[in-house]
Amino acid sequence: MLSCGIVGLPLVGKTTLFNLLTRLEAESSPYAGKTNTGIAPVPDARLDFLAQLYRPRKVVPAALKVIDVPGLVPGSGSAFLSAVREADALIHVVRAFQNPEVPHIKEEISPLRDLDMVNMELFLADLQMVENRLERLARQKKIKGEHLREKEALERCRQLLELEMPLSSGDLTEGEWEAIKHMEFLTLKPMMVVVNLDERQLAVNHYPDKEGIENYCLQKGIPLLEICLALEREIFALEPEERQIFLREMGIEEPGVNLLIKALYRRLGLISFFTVGENEVRAWTIKEGTDAKSAAGKIHSDMERGFIRAEVVNFQVLKELGDMGRVKEKGLLRLEGKEYKVKDGDIIHFRFNV
Repeated sequence: MLSCGIVGLPLVGKTTLFNLLTRLEAESSPYAGKTNTGIAPVPDARLDFLAQLYRPRKVVPAALKVIDVPGLVPGSGSAFLSAVREADALIHVVRAFQNPEVPHIKEEISPLRDLDMVNMELFLADLQMVENRLERLARQKKIKGEHLREKEALERCRQLLELEMPLSSGDLTEGEWEAIKHMEFLTLKPMMVVVNLDERQLAVNHYPDKEGIENYCLQKGIPLLEICLALEREIFALEPEERQIFLREMGIEEPGVNLLIKALYRRLGLISFFTVGENEVRAWTIKEGTDAKSAAGKIHSDMERGFIRAEVVNFQVLKELGDMGRVKEKGLLRLEGKEYKVKDGDIIHFRFNV
């Protein structure tokens, strides 16, 4: 299961976001130094529809592992970076909200300063890794072949990092990526920035450094989402029916936390396919471009080993027709072979023999 790490300074709302994503109740503390972990279900209206259609005994959503990384404070750099390395993607929470009862460690609220402060730790860590590797290569008497290609790729990486550009935004060639694939760069991890607003800032759509934050994220190719986590917490504390009424009254189509987890899912290049039946309706997570045989292996290795074919219909077709019987009547249930690239929203029944 892929994981996302929630990073930022202390007292910015990281643990609040963690609790909203995982439905847990981890304690928020500015200097606890504790790493919380949990599982975040991925909201999916398609899964909800299928559950209503099949009324199964069990419904299993797609999910991501979430890591609440301790806030970055002076002297905690190595522990912070160690926790970040465990994550496949990062959610960087930046504080914009005003609350005198929750003091900022820098006293003044400055989202752009905070964003740059945390990201600089990642840039410097990657730059140090590049410099160390280049020094080792330079000690070799003669650099050629693979090491020469690696040296050229590392020099390109150094240029980007010195410009404070994440390596994920760089236009390295396929050969250059191949030469440095053994190195675990932090700025290669997909990142999203979440600006944590208060209710007034959300209402007026403005907060300190708003334009600077937007330009920063645009230049570095980082998706940006603005959320009031205090309001989100109130929303999720309501009963489901009351929650829907509240959202309609506020003119909100979907809670921001739901938008965030779905955006992160896409940012990781993930898609979902479904298996359905009276016992279980489940969303399975795979990388975009996965073939049918490999997708079968996500369910069970026997299915992959003995793969025969996949019976496939996309969710939209089933939704429009209303039930699988009509799908079959109209000849819209397709038979696909092992090389078929599974599409997001495919409903699949695998045929196999072992």
